[in-house]
Amino acid sequence: MRRLPPLRSLEAFVRIVRLGSARAAAGELGLSPSALSRRVTTLEEFTGKKLFSRTGQAMKLTDEGRAFYDSVTPHLEALAVAVESHSENLQLLRLRLGVLPLFGTHRLFPRLAELRQQHPRLHIDIDTRPNLDERVGDTLDAAILLTIEPPASFHQVRLDQNTIHAICQRDLAEALGPTPDRAALARQTFLVQTDMPLSFDAWKTALGMPDLQPMAVDHYDSGQLILEAAAQGLGIAIMHDDHVRRNNDPRLAKLYDLPIASPYSYWFICRPADLASRPVRIFHDWLVTAGL
Repeated sequence: MRRLPPLRSLEAFVRIVRLGSARAAAGELGLSPSALSRRVTTLEEFTGKKLFSRTGQAMKLTDEGRAFYDSVTPHLEALAVAVESHSENLQLLRLRLGVLPLFGTHRLFPRLAELRQQHPRLHIDIDTRPNLDERVGDTLDAAILLTIEPPASFHQVRLDQNTIHAICQRDLAEALGPTPDRAALARQTFLVQTDMPLSFDAWKTALGMPDLQPMAVDHYDSGQLILEAAAQGLGIAIMHDDHVRRNNDPRLAKLYDLPIASPYSYWFICRPADLASRPVRIFHDWLVTAGL
C-alpha cells in the first residue's frame, strides 16, 4: 500500500484554503496559529512542495499549492462518501436552505432524488420566506437567490444567465401579432415579479419603447402565481426563458420571442467559512456539477 499523507496536516491545509484564512482555520480546528503552521509544514515536507507563501501571520496559496488542492479535494470527498456509506454511527447531516418557490419546483426538487442517492444522510430543511440573503448565517446555512449580484461578503456561484421574455395567454399573443405595436401594448396589463423590477425596463428598451406606459403594471412575489395569472389571461408576464421552458404550459405563448439579456440570475450563496461545513460543502459541490 502506498504511503498516505498525514491526514491531520491534510485537513489543516484544506481548511485554510476553503476558509481563506489561517486564523479562521485555526479557530475551526481548535489549534494555535503555530500548531496549524506546523501541520502545514509537515505536509509540505511530505509532498516536497511549497504549498503556501508566508508573510508574517498571512499564508497565501502558491501555484503548486493550488494544483495540489485541485488534485486532492475530489479524492477526499470520495473518501468521505465511502466512509459515510459504510458507517452506522454517523448522525444525519442537516442543511437549512433558502430557496425561491419557482426554482424549487422547476429545478431543485426534480433532481433532489439524485442527491439523496449519493448522500443518504443529508437532509434539507427548505425555507421559502423572503429576505433570504439577510438570513444566511443566521437561520439559514445557504440560499439560492434571484438577483443582479449578491453581496460581496458571501461565497457565491452564478447558476445561470437568462434571457427575458414576455409571455401571455396564447389567444392574446395571436391577437397582438408578431410585430410590436405601441398602441396595442399600451392597452395591456403587464405582470412583473417583485424580485425582478428591472426586467420590464429591459424588455421595453429592447423593443425600442423605453417610455411605454401600459394600462397597468401588477406585481407578484411568486413566480408560480405570475405564470398562472398569465395563463388565466390576467396580463402579460415578464419572465425568464428558463421559467417558461420548464413550466411547459400549453396555455402560454411567447410574445415576439426576442432574445433580451436579463439583468438577473440565480445565485447560490453561503458564508465562506460555512464551506467547511460538510452539509454545505456536499450541496454546493453537487449543485455546481449537477447543472441545475
